[in-house]
Amino acid sequence: MTGYLAFGILGLCALVATVPSRSFPPNADPLSDEFIDYINSLQTTWKAGRNFQKDVKYSYLKGLMGVHPGSASVKLPVKPHEEINAEIPEEFDSRKEWPDCPTIGEIRDQASCGSCWAFGAVEAMSDRICIHSKGQLNVRLSSQDLLTCCSSCGFGCNGGFPGAAWNYWVNKGIVSGGSYGSKQGCKSYSFRPCEHHVNGTRPPCDEPSDTPDCVKKCQKNYNVNYDQDLHFGKKAYSVSGNERAIQTEIMTNGPVEGAFSVYSDFVQYKEGVYQHVAGSMLGGHAIRILGWGVENGTPYWLVANSWNTDWGDNGYFKILRGRDECGIESEISAGLPK
Repeated sequence: MTGYLAFGILGLCALVATVPSRSFPPNADPLSDEFIDYINSLQTTWKAGRNFQKDVKYSYLKGLMGVHPGSASVKLPVKPHEEINAEIPEEFDSRKEWPDCPTIGEIRDQASCGSCWAFGAVEAMSDRICIHSKGQLNVRLSSQDLLTCCSSCGFGCNGGFPGAAWNYWVNKGIVSGGSYGSKQGCKSYSFRPCEHHVNGTRPPCDEPSDTPDCVKKCQKNYNVNYDQDLHFGKKAYSVSGNERAIQTEIMTNGPVEGAFSVYSDFVQYKEGVYQHVAGSMLGGHAIRILGWGVENGTPYWLVANSWNTDWGDNGYFKILRGRDECGIESEISAGLPK
């Protein structure tokens, strides 16, 4: 996907004082071993490693960044947290807090499509449906349905608006559906998992794909029709950039969808608490925030990505908390199930 700009609400990444001030070698390829070695030479709060093959096209990486610059214009009402929880623990992990909700611990794969905006939304919605049913209702909402049928959400595989996705859940509803080939639910994801990364068994990834047509029909052998399978939200809202407000929202209602500005160093993340140290802007990316903690004295958000389990720390990453790192605290979308 081309034409990315740093959208206003996702400001420049803030570096903590411990990061040395060094210039990135001007001729180094962001997918090169030299770039990885440079990041690790800074000895900051995280370590880099090879996630993508050296010959992956830069256009492919940019195509994974599916938060469209226009998303800033889609504003959800800010939920007031008048009584911010005074007993916020040092660590919180939604997977442990709600063990009867298996979707919380799942990592999905957006494949060759800039659909992160849809994935971050349906993942958090699915989690919240289970949480608010006290573990009685486990449903995987369909990223395919949201991606292809929400005309107000943006441009499908070419980027979308997280806030609009949550409004769509309330106003139109979303059917169930699992990953590619799973035959789970009404509409499974149509993009085959591909090998974004190294040493994998999946087929190679292609350039970003076109968005499929919206088909309001369930897949064969699913015994519920489309309209009957729709799941609705009761309300959609955003959460202010206040750290404690975000923590209170997650503790109370479950994981949220967040969006942040991605730089080329992020794609090399392997472990530790990420903060931007080098490289150019790739675009905006949507993810799901599960909790928080502190690692070696550095506060972090615990985040699930949608680039399959081969990327990063088994599909997860940690990012600096409390400094609005790369805008991670500036665009939080959420809602409640009906």
